[in-house]
Amino acid sequence: MTLHPLNLISKIEELRKEMTDVALKKGITSKESLHISQELDELLNDYEHYKQKHNQEKK
Repeated sequence: MTLHPLNLISKIEELRKEMTDVALKKGITSKESLHISQELDELLNDYEHYKQKHNQEKK
């Protein structure tokens, strides 16, 4: 998924809240919680890659 960095941060925050809500209602190991967690991991990885690339371009 390729998003603008600000959209990426917004989506990360949205998924964090959603994951917390689902985990509290259905449990941290529910299928839905795990699915959201995997989506969140992907977005966090995308953001880290963006930051690394951006930092390399500054050098």
